Amino acid sequence: MEKKSRRKSVIGVVSSDKMNRTIVVRVEKLRKHPRYGKYVKSITVYKTHDQENKAKMGDKVEIIETRPLSKTKHWRLVKILEEAAR
Repeated sequence: MEKKSRRKSVIGVVSSDKMNRTIVVRVEKLRKHPRYGKYVKSITVYKTHDQENKAKMGDKVEIIETRPLSKTKHWRLVKILEEAAR
């Protein structure tokens, strides 16, 4: 039996890979406006730990919540789902 993790996991696109061992991941969500019913796109940006500097700009990645690694870095890279065309 596999143990269920309580950590959040999200899928996003790498928007920057210029820092050492850190990538910036953009996650887009569509949510319905409570009053008007229109779908509104919201974008969240996560600084993510990438130990081996594997992810490049434009890659689709899966990230998971982790303990604080620095002032703004609380996520880590799990795997690269899709590589960007280079």
